[in-house]
Amino acid sequence: MADLIYRKVIDDIKNRIFDDEFKDNRLPDERSLSESYEVSRSTIKRALDILVQQGVIFKKRGSGTFINPLYLKNQSLFQYEGNNLGVTDNIITTGHKSSIKLLDFQVTPANPEIQQNLFLNENEFVYKIERLRLIDGKPIIIETGYIPIKLAPELSPETVKKSIFHFMNQEENKRVSKSFMSIMTEPSNKEDQKLLDLSENEPVGIMAGTFFLDDGTPFEFSSMRVHYKYLNYNTFINLNSD
Repeated sequence: MADLIYRKVIDDIKNRIFDDEFKDNRLPDERSLSESYEVSRSTIKRALDILVQQGVIFKKRGSGTFINPLYLKNQSLFQYEGNNLGVTDNIITTGHKSSIKLLDFQVTPANPEIQQNLFLNENEFVYKIERLRLIDGKPIIIETGYIPIKLAPELSPETVKKSIFHFMNQEENKRVSKSFMSIMTEPSNKEDQKLLDLSENEPVGIMAGTFFLDDGTPFEFSSMRVHYKYLNYNTFINLNSD
């Protein structure tokens, strides 16, 4: 229940930011927010700390808490289930329609590489999910993901035609909050050329890595092959060493 409360505070603050409710782009202090939301100071602090980590707000010592100007200028860079993990949201801009075509959905034993990436034991099973992501009907990403069955027993072909992270947050009360990603390019293969409408001499972007739940549990190992014209990934880096 406590987790749901601070998440609701985060979502509401973001909605209020969208509605331009905060004068001079400054948030009320923790005590005022605690009173207005009728929750504890610790809940407010947790919500604000997460918003800072996401790059939505920043704290200026002695002055208060302010909305990140970059968030106001381009909210699509920060929008995805309350975190900055939404790959297509980072690649596209506001006003374009995204969709997903399911290419493959199966249950398979985790091979040694998947076991290592997801901290699984031998004989554990995973979903193998292959999807084609489209923007305005144009294919931009071939995505192959592996998710342990034990973490998401309710996944189905219909579920993965939409946002898996959203489903986990809303239906399973599990939140994907961190990722470790590598980004590179390489020559496109025949499948890339077929699905992404690339020519033989055009490259493809590669984004691969592991996504983690709030408690540090590895949730998904994913490999994304991205049309090079759309490989414009934005992220927020926190250089605070504390």
